[in-house]
Amino acid sequence: MRAEILSVGTELLLGDIVDTNAVALSRAMVELGIPLTHRVTVGDNRERLLDALRAAASRADLILTTGGLGPTPDDLTKEGIAEAFGDRLVEDPAAADELRAFFARRGVPFAANNLKQALVFESGFALPNPHGTAPGAVLEKDGLTAICLPGPPREMLPMLENHVVPYLRRRLGQTTQALHSKFLRLVGIGESSASERVAELQESENPTVAPILRGMEPSFRITARAEDRETALAMVEEMEARIRERVGEFVYGVDTDTLESVLVREMAARDLTLATAESCTGGLVGHRITNVPGSSAVFHGGVVSYANAAKQSLLGVKPETLESRGAVSEETAGEMAEGARQHLGASVGVAVTGVAGPGGGTPEKPVGLVYMAVTDGDGIRIERHKFGGAREDIKARSAQAALNLVRKRLLNL
Repeated sequence: MRAEILSVGTELLLGDIVDTNAVALSRAMVELGIPLTHRVTVGDNRERLLDALRAAASRADLILTTGGLGPTPDDLTKEGIAEAFGDRLVEDPAAADELRAFFARRGVPFAANNLKQALVFESGFALPNPHGTAPGAVLEKDGLTAICLPGPPREMLPMLENHVVPYLRRRLGQTTQALHSKFLRLVGIGESSASERVAELQESENPTVAPILRGMEPSFRITARAEDRETALAMVEEMEARIRERVGEFVYGVDTDTLESVLVREMAARDLTLATAESCTGGLVGHRITNVPGSSAVFHGGVVSYANAAKQSLLGVKPETLESRGAVSEETAGEMAEGARQHLGASVGVAVTGVAGPGGGTPEKPVGLVYMAVTDGDGIRIERHKFGGAREDIKARSAQAALNLVRKRLLNL
């Protein structure tokens, strides 16, 4: 069985609504071990809907649609499927009765056009929708299965979990295969460099290894297919070990980990605390740390010392350092980190200072030049970076590198 997802609705094409339904359907297919070949979005247009349905049927034998099941003329999904695949729509008595009862419970007049929602395929059946007025519908004809689901997530998600997934499990029977995926999250290395290091592993067909770039972080997704979950998991773990042999120093976490959540967890386990001193990042490092639940056990606080006077008065940066070396320098970064650590009583201090742009750069200190330092009282480690991009890009990359510097200090990398 191969699947395709077809999201129906002009509002999706216009960007008025984010298509979270397609994400949920994709994940369900992964859990069921059903290969998903395409995800397509089409507006509320009969001809384009028919084209999309016929194209989907040429590539897959399971079509999952979401949206277009309402009572208005532009709700065309079931009509389109019936026309595209030569079936007929008939009224489902139970669905019609539930529609009438739904409106009666709310004391709202029942408009006759609502009965359009009770239509189901002659070669199929309805899916109950206790959360709305549009039942789902399943078509089974000539080796093709089409499953129509409502658009509102509060209706679609329960229908998917309570009816569609059990139905597909029954259909798959003994042919069900387990599909297991794991993400390895990397930091401190570019996507191309990471991919080059594991190039031969990406040729594997099962498990597969796919490089993925999410924001500024490269990741590797490992996916294995097997007869049971335990075998698939073992295959993924074996491939993970091979990848770690090549890029292990850059792997900071897995799956839903974030760099900041890993740092908080690691520092808490070691009974360490953190203080930040930020200039060009404007508090972004502290913001990311405090996004982690439980970070109060680790994070003592931060100082956003944008002006030189603040660097002196709040962090104890020496006037002669600022005069001779400047605010953007190794020396200033080091004194900021130590000042934050001491003034806030933390085990570890980290600091960032640089030129975020778009103005303010010089030939000696161009836009994108950033210094960062970390100290634990037994020494200071300083890094120099030259980042590209717009102001927000430089700030984001600087915060990421500062968090990674703390990670490397903890791990002695």
